[in-house]
Amino acid sequence: MIKRVLQFLAAVTLVATLWFTSTLASAAESPALMDLVDQALANNPELQAGQARWDAFVNKARQAGRLEDPMLMLRMQNLLVRDPLAFDREAMTAKVIGLSQTLPFFGKRALAREGAEREAESARWNYEERRVELRRMVKENWFKLYFVDRSTEVVDRTIATLDNLSRVTESRYGTGLALQQDVLKAQVERSKMEDMRISLQQRRHSFEAALNALLYRPADTPITVPSDLVVTPLALSAPELEELAMTNRPQLKALTAQVEKTQLNKRLAEREYYPDFTLALEYMQRDPAMGGKGYDMYSAGVTFNLPLQRDRREAKVAETEAETRMAGAELEMLRNEIRRAIADSLAQLERSRKLAELYSQGILPQATQSLEASLAAYRVGKAEFLNVLDSQMALFNFERDYYDAVADHQVRLAELEGTVGTPLPPVSPAPESGNAGTIHQNKDPQ
Repeated sequence: MIKRVLQFLAAVTLVATLWFTSTLASAAESPALMDLVDQALANNPELQAGQARWDAFVNKARQAGRLEDPMLMLRMQNLLVRDPLAFDREAMTAKVIGLSQTLPFFGKRALAREGAEREAESARWNYEERRVELRRMVKENWFKLYFVDRSTEVVDRTIATLDNLSRVTESRYGTGLALQQDVLKAQVERSKMEDMRISLQQRRHSFEAALNALLYRPADTPITVPSDLVVTPLALSAPELEELAMTNRPQLKALTAQVEKTQLNKRLAEREYYPDFTLALEYMQRDPAMGGKGYDMYSAGVTFNLPLQRDRREAKVAETEAETRMAGAELEMLRNEIRRAIADSLAQLERSRKLAELYSQGILPQATQSLEASLAAYRVGKAEFLNVLDSQMALFNFERDYYDAVADHQVRLAELEGTVGTPLPPVSPAPESGNAGTIHQNKDPQ
């Protein structure tokens, strides 16, 4: 009987191994995940607010550098107080119409327009940066849901195994072949599994609510994640990733636009040392009076401010210089942070990849074989129950650690994409020999 059971388990293991190997060819980012990303980019209200803010700055830039409206002047001059409506009693009486237009000093309008355009460009790249962050957050919550679901499956399988072990142990205890402490130990471990299942359910609700919030839909909308996940390889080196980030990261472009804006503001502040001009033209209509023919007259003139408040203008120039230094320092800080984040992500990715490979190709198959051996020995009375229980719980921990490594690898990859600012080039996953964490089937210790 034991031999037939072991042969059956070996067959199940082989079939599951072949199934898992075939699933490794699937893409790391499933269509379901990409559909969620698209929904978030289309519906997220914070992203829509960023779009509106960008539009506002674009329209603000359209206003910058425009001339102020001309002024129309209507005036009656030199009227007599004793006869206020008489226009033909005094030769100097006239009806006047005039136009005036203020003209900033040469170059001010162009600098104001370019500065506003740089500000609108910065708003655009801030919007793109938010899209990158939103894509990263959706992926991170998705992979965390994957880990919670797979951990829940492991817990459920372990509980089923512990129930079987408890029944067998109780039966053996009834015949005097097992100790009562064995029965109690199995029950305690099962209670721990129940506690863990409750915690996992709570975590799933939290991750699901967070993901639904990013998609702007009800928090209790069900989300299904795949039952298998491939560890996506990364073929780019740190210098290549840095080059990719310096070219594509939206926040870098936003800060670069801010630096350019502050430089333009400094040039504009320096132009404030020069005056602005107001041109005026007036036409005076005169009626014949006092024997005169009442010739019409006109006047033209120009006025300009005297830029004598040099302290105020010097302070404005100093202010823009400080803003330029600040924006430049923030740009260098971001570049430095990108280099640090890339180095850290690569180290974390290498760690999680090696752990996943170690568990799938080494620890999990060995732990499975150890459990099978202890079960077989327990059936014939050559092993203690605690050995079987320890093997089962060790396998449980290794399975959860494997799924944790896989999920952590994908989360780190999403973070790296956020750091770089663009999806990483796809790389075909290398086939593995199998995955004991996925193919493990709980045995019924009959």
